[in-house]
Amino acid sequence: MPTVLDKQADLAGPGIGNYQELENILPSDYHSVLTPRETQQAIFHVKRYIEDNLCKELNLMMVEVPLIVDVESGVNDMLDRDGSRTPIQFHISNDRNLHPIDAQVVQAATKWKRAALQQFECGVGEGICTDMRAVRKDYFLDHDHSAYVDQWDWERVMLAEQRSLVFLKEIVSKIWKVIVGADRFAQSLFPQLKDPRYPDLPDQLTFLHAEEILEMFPNLPRKQRETEILQKYPAIFIIGIGWPLKDGYPHEMRAADYDDWITDTSRETGKDTHGLNGDILIWNPVTRRRHELTSMGIRVTAETLRQQLTMSKQLDFMQLPYHQAILSNRIPLSVGGGIGQSRTLMLLLRKAHLGEVSVTVWPKILKEMCDHKNIHVLE
Repeated sequence: MPTVLDKQADLAGPGIGNYQELENILPSDYHSVLTPRETQQAIFHVKRYIEDNLCKELNLMMVEVPLIVDVESGVNDMLDRDGSRTPIQFHISNDRNLHPIDAQVVQAATKWKRAALQQFECGVGEGICTDMRAVRKDYFLDHDHSAYVDQWDWERVMLAEQRSLVFLKEIVSKIWKVIVGADRFAQSLFPQLKDPRYPDLPDQLTFLHAEEILEMFPNLPRKQRETEILQKYPAIFIIGIGWPLKDGYPHEMRAADYDDWITDTSRETGKDTHGLNGDILIWNPVTRRRHELTSMGIRVTAETLRQQLTMSKQLDFMQLPYHQAILSNRIPLSVGGGIGQSRTLMLLLRKAHLGEVSVTVWPKILKEMCDHKNIHVLE
């Protein structure tokens, strides 16, 4: 029977502890449906389809996005509120150290996007989408976690009265429509992807609150709860990630200064529920595991930012320029998220490993393991 310590350890990270465990998890009967050449062709066609249709469905425009940011700006994404995932930081001496800059490589563009909505003069119902690249050095490198991160990071201006579960679900459903469309599009280009071993994505997502899933599986750690629920519903959106549940732990740790995970939504649900954010997860028939595609949410207001920073014991963040802008209502209310590019392409192109669709660094032990299992990662 899993213990509370199992739950605590499961709050962040991939859920795979070592390479011996990973070797048992990776499929032993794998053969790529597409050749390396076909894979590259498919990647760029599908990426273009997703970008074009995300912009169409959500009324977004593609914009440039930073790879590095000034530490003093406070706009880098800390990913988790426990401080366990820190960005790469370096000093730019500049002009013999007379005008230096301390910079960080972005971990995600979550905060930058919200401020950028003003820079690009986005009105209500308008937004931006980026082809974002980042580095997350504190991940355990396995089949679907990489130090190199690529995302479609997007953000859209909204009104205060739209801050509801109904609006959140409308936005999520539009994103899912694009992903399902991309699946069909990829199969039209490469019919061999339509394989009876890999069923089509369902047209509709199932929406579930983190509280509901815990109630179904009260003794299981988070990833095991997700695995169990995906046996019943192969594509889900879990709502309310970050709020402490009845067992004392959040479904997963979330930073306190972007998504709103504290708002009480019980009036809409008739249950004890919180949060206006969540994740899309699907059952991956190639890896036979849970597969996360996107995290997103309605962003914090001045009030919910204070509440979440207080709960997270990070009130010192309130002095940073980004946080000051929210507290003084100088940047728009928004909804936004990040869709993992390699994660999505891995799913749609029936791949067993991120390294088949993106080029990055992997440890020797993992490359040898993949080669033994007929999984050919890109060099």
